Amino acid sequence: MSTLINNENIRIEGLQLGPYGTNAYVVRCQATGDSLVVDTPGGAGEIQMQLKGTNPRYILITHNHFDHLGALSELESALRVPVAAHASDASGLPVQPSILLNDGDILPLGNLEVKVLHTPGHTPGSLCFLIGGYLLSGDTIFPGGPGKTVSPLRFKEIVESIKSKIFVLPDDTLVYPGHGDTTILRKEKAEFAAFSSQSHPDLCGDVLWLES
Repeated sequence: MSTLINNENIRIEGLQLGPYGTNAYVVRCQATGDSLVVDTPGGAGEIQMQLKGTNPRYILITHNHFDHLGALSELESALRVPVAAHASDASGLPVQPSILLNDGDILPLGNLEVKVLHTPGHTPGSLCFLIGGYLLSGDTIFPGGPGKTVSPLRFKEIVESIKSKIFVLPDDTLVYPGHGDTTILRKEKAEFAAFSSQSHPDLCGDVLWLES
């Protein structure tokens, strides 16, 4: 566990859990103690420990790949809070979500607002969650490139999602992805600009902007 942000308004804790070291995040409104969880890769007990002293409100799921879901059933049963996901990925979850999220939805979290961004490409129902200047991006964008895609069509889709939903955000937006380290949007925009300045054959799979 590591504390990523801790100021007078918000605290964000990151945990690498499950067999693939997938990132889970616990977000807390400092003023009210309301909290939420983004993704549940494993370690339900560890996530619950980070929620102690808070008022859990939601479990948010970025997409329906198994490495983000290992503790979902146990955590939903223990916390008894709504599970929220996009309808296009809902059928792949081990529990039925009680909230189906759409692009542009706003979820209140105490004095904070969580904006929902629908960013298809990695999966049809992939979501990112924007809280002020912090983006919890799931597997849509990572340091250096987009999430893995299964076809050139899906690659084009994820690039369009990133361009239209993420790269319109301020340069100083901090990005917390589903795996690996944090990044900042100005870096990702610059690397994508370099990528876009050249022509490319049809791409898919694991792509890095500066190596493709």
